[in-house]
Amino acid sequence: MDLTGAVWRTSTRSSNGGSTCVEVATNLPDLVGVRDSKDRQGPVLTFGPGAWAGFVAATRSGAIARHT
Repeated sequence: MDLTGAVWRTSTRSSNGGSTCVEVATNLPDLVGVRDSKDRQGPVLTFGPGAWAGFVAATRSGAIARHT
């Protein structure tokens, strides 16, 4: 899987300047990448855009609990 053109971003709600968060790349066609901001060279999880949109909608609605 080629992630060469990925533009990574952290959540605007991330603490510590994004150093303890996940980063998401949503600019690639047909996939969304997710990686650990502390291990940027490490593994990347990938999701289809529909699956990612469903996850985001579920978290915003409170259907998926947040851990703090």
